[in-house]
Amino acid sequence: MEYREIVAVTGLSGLYQLAATKSDGAIVRSVADKTTKFISARQHNVTPLESIEVYTIGDNVRLEVVFQKMKDNDETLPAKDVKTSDGEAIKAYFKNIFPEFDLDRVYVSDMKKMLKWFEILKANDLLNFSTEEEDAASEAETTTEEAAPVEEPKEEVKPKKAAKKKKADTDASDDAAKPAKNAAPKKKTEE
Repeated sequence: MEYREIVAVTGLSGLYQLAATKSDGAIVRSVADKTTKFISARQHNVTPLESIEVYTIGDNVRLEVVFQKMKDNDETLPAKDVKTSDGEAIKAYFKNIFPEFDLDRVYVSDMKKMLKWFEILKANDLLNFSTEEEDAASEAETTTEEAAPVEEPKEEVKPKKAAKKKKADTDASDDAAKPAKNAAPKKKTEE
């Protein structure tokens, strides 16, 4: 399981691994307790953690940047316990960890959710962001280096289509086979 496979599901607490998608929903596996369940697309939205951004004073940052800062500062400033900490303590923690947060737009409930997710990811050893980026970069380099020269496609020679019969010939033979229609006389209108 990798970070890019992890999703958040509306209406369900915790984090999930996206196992499969279906036309009417998805099958997800809980990261915490490894249970698998089907979620309906009518009731739930699935959001990959990779796509979540956090409001800052400048440009928005991806959630993994916040998690990396939390991981880097975990030794000196351990994450707050969500259940026992009040809102002001959680705000102070995030202000120390990531001073660029826009505290007017990032609510305490969002911060609590980030703390819960951080603990789940930490417990399952899914906080390895730099290695994933490096792996992706090295894969991109090897594929461009190993790529074979591209040959120009050859033009296909298609057989010529048989000439179509003239429409007048087919219409004349069709008219002879069909019986004549009796047309009703038109009514004259008074002017």
